[in-house]
Amino acid sequence: MNKTLTIFSGNANPPLAEEICKHVGIAPGDSKVSRFADGEIFVEIGENVRGVNCFIVQPTCAPTNDSLMELLIMIDALKRASAGSIVAILPYFGYARQDRKSKPRTPISAKLVADLLTAAGATRVLSVDLHAGQIQGFFNIPFDHLYASPVFRGILRSEFKPDETVVVSPDAGGVERARVYSKILGCTLAIIDKRREAANVSQVHHLIGDVEGKRAILVDDIIDTAGTLCNAAKAVKAHGASEVYAAATHGVLSGPAIDRINNSVLTKVWVTNTIPQSERVAACDRLEVVSLGPLLAEAIRRIHHGDSISSLFI
Repeated sequence: MNKTLTIFSGNANPPLAEEICKHVGIAPGDSKVSRFADGEIFVEIGENVRGVNCFIVQPTCAPTNDSLMELLIMIDALKRASAGSIVAILPYFGYARQDRKSKPRTPISAKLVADLLTAAGATRVLSVDLHAGQIQGFFNIPFDHLYASPVFRGILRSEFKPDETVVVSPDAGGVERARVYSKILGCTLAIIDKRREAANVSQVHHLIGDVEGKRAILVDDIIDTAGTLCNAAKAVKAHGASEVYAAATHGVLSGPAIDRINNSVLTKVWVTNTIPQSERVAACDRLEVVSLGPLLAEAIRRIHHGDSISSLFI
């Protein structure tokens, strides 16, 4: 017998959850996330979920630790309420940049988060554009890894012509991602040789490829403080690009990011709504948000009905 479907949301990104519910055609699940006087998180599920396929939409964005704890406690509440399945939808996977030991005596926090989600009772996890694809291997439960490229495809194809465009990877680690976008647009590819001196501090050393007279699109998974992005845009412009744009899945945009973008050579920056952006859009007219609601809704629908979601991976 086909189980019923419910979609819950934490406090990290309720608008995205509401949009997903509209596309799926159901009302948001009845849940309440509150706090005690000392800051402890309390979750109450307001409906019967016994045997129900439950989905929790909760990006673990800032405040990262609060968002993560909300998710873990919601999972635990659903598990103790005998939910049929519990799928954690993390459009943005916090701690993903700590996927390996970069120095001696440092943690692999992405693995810790994977263990916490599994121990709490999640039966499946779905995320979008992981910073490091190998994080999927940290889980011993099914993990669905979607990409934002299908969402950006229509926008970029309508804005850019192949012969006048070049896709630029801001670092060597993002070459595979940039290659996907260059294939989508049918244009050439360039790579920036970046050296990172410390966390959130980088310096451009070389540009590999031809950007002279072309409209350049910097493609990345995360824009955090925008230091890397703006330095890369400056370097690309200095090498003769006529205009510089950027497309990134996760607009973390912390600290001085908005000021840096406003003062940069960038013409426009596209990000998705994996993280709420309303305040940042109001402060930066170069920032444009693309919705992942339809993509995530289709993934949830297919998971619920037991259908393949392989075609959503590209």
